Amino acid sequence: MTRAWEADPSALFERRLGRSAKELGNSDGRDECPDIWQLDNGDIAVIGRDLTAAYRSRLPDGVALSPDERLVVIPGGMLSAAKADIPDA
Repeated sequence: MTRAWEADPSALFERRLGRSAKELGNSDGRDECPDIWQLDNGDIAVIGRDLTAAYRSRLPDGVALSPDERLVVIPGGMLSAAKADIPDA
């Protein structure tokens, strides 16, 4: 069965949405670097803490994770900082 959407692993990083984790005080610049990027095909890549195992058993009704999907968490301020870079639908 074909999925309605599939990630393209050949897409390249095009531009950061918002500000870097270091600029927002969410990283010391070494190993903790949550981030949001637009790819050259228009998809969005999110780098965050993998909390799939912690949330899998308590997802809201109608929310599901495929075996090849991960639930990641980023600082709320990071998404707020990216708001101006995210076009309206």
